[in-house]
Amino acid sequence: MADPSLSEVERQRLVDELMRARRAVGIAKRAETLLAERSARAAVDEAKRALGERGPVWWQDGAPDLNRHMARNTPYADWFANLGRSGEGVIDKIE
Repeated sequence: MADPSLSEVERQRLVDELMRARRAVGIAKRAETLLAERSARAAVDEAKRALGERGPVWWQDGAPDLNRHMARNTPYADWFANLGRSGEGVIDKIE
């Protein structure tokens, strides 16, 4: 989720940048150009950070930042372990 403090105009500008960068990643991968791919991936990261999707958290609710944690190492571990057992999830096996 993007940082809600961004104006709609700024958010859209950053989303457009992100989409351009993602397209550039695909083009570089198809062309097998490692340097261009690295540059495009850096542009994706920069856009995601500007949007607030990566980097420091933008919310101030006191909740822990569980980004980049495996579900089994969070308070959601039991829920995650039961996905697929009740038919509600699509994950049958996690290795």
